[in-house]
Amino acid sequence: MELLISAGRVLTGPGGECVDDGAVLVSGGSIAAVGTRDEVEQVAPDGVRRASFPEGTVLPGLINCHVHLAFDAGPDPITSLQEADNTSLLLGMAGRAQQALAAGVTTVRDLGDRGGLSVRLRDAIAAGVLPGPRILAATAPLTPPGGHCWFLGGEVSGEEAIRDRVRRNAASGADVIKVMATGGSLTKGGAATWQSQFTTEELHAVVAEARRAGLPVAAHAHGADGIAAAVAAGVDTIEHCTWMVDGGFELRADVVADIAAKEIHVCPAASHNWRRFAEYFGTERAEQLFGQIRWMAEQGVRLVVGTDAGVPGSVFDGFVGALELYEHLGLSLDRVIDMATTDAARALGIDADTGRLAAGYRADLLVVDGDPLRDLSALHATRLVMAAGRPYGNGAVDGS
Repeated sequence: MELLISAGRVLTGPGGECVDDGAVLVSGGSIAAVGTRDEVEQVAPDGVRRASFPEGTVLPGLINCHVHLAFDAGPDPITSLQEADNTSLLLGMAGRAQQALAAGVTTVRDLGDRGGLSVRLRDAIAAGVLPGPRILAATAPLTPPGGHCWFLGGEVSGEEAIRDRVRRNAASGADVIKVMATGGSLTKGGAATWQSQFTTEELHAVVAEARRAGLPVAAHAHGADGIAAAVAAGVDTIEHCTWMVDGGFELRADVVADIAAKEIHVCPAASHNWRRFAEYFGTERAEQLFGQIRWMAEQGVRLVVGTDAGVPGSVFDGFVGALELYEHLGLSLDRVIDMATTDAARALGIDADTGRLAAGYRADLLVVDGDPLRDLSALHATRLVMAAGRPYGNGAVDGS
């Protein structure tokens, strides 16, 4: 479709770059023009459909760097997954993808599912069969026998099995390789959250085999030792990065310096429920954890936003609430928005065609009431969402 969207401001990104009284011309699945309303009007075809939001803001579609569409965000998502057949699970995943899209999220990176269902859903959305955000799929995450998220089918033991699993994931259509470098609280009976699950040499094997397939590597790593090993192995992103040790935290300045120098992106994967962390673990421990994120940002670590959507309580339409954590930590609003758009696109390797509003880019965008550069809560007031040029929901697309 062709659509001319005008608004009080167009946030093109990055760094809060904004066009007042701006417009975006969408043609098919791409952006044809961006600029002032007068400039875009001059190149718009006669009779083009219009949507006007004089008090609103157009900005790039949001990117959630860490979700699990196979999990239902209920109190026991693992049992729900294990009891579901593939057909019902896929339907649930499609519904959750639409929840994310309705909240302005036009790209999600799914970091672990069962049976490659995220690839099937990705392809159906890309073909226009189903509405939804762009999906980057990891398929089955690599984990030791009985390790974190073993039930997703990615159990491996030894370098030969690791390389074989990476090759099989790539052959099944994976966009990214996920490895569980440490344990996690979601898996009963496995390694403790802070404990390493792979040696540095094994993580090197993951990265090397992924590179042969042309794929990036995302490492789930809570423990300080696991984080250090993942950095040494050369992964592309570190998920969680909480610096846990037995009984507390141990932030390692030398490893943080390596993360920054190697331009490894860190996704804390904090959900919209981040305020409740203090209720569960105590105010002092919560402030220590949040302080680590702040300090990494100050040291030049490239942070991006993900929510671990699908785990208990982390719903798929809660992305904006998760952004508020970084405002709480003192980051400027333009940086927070970049972390969910331009920076996220760079971390995921898709910055050549999304993450900002520019001619030739995918038409991934949303329109909100108000100005999110002044008040982040404006992102809750979604008026229109487009993913690859397809409008979703009840947003106005024929003038107002």
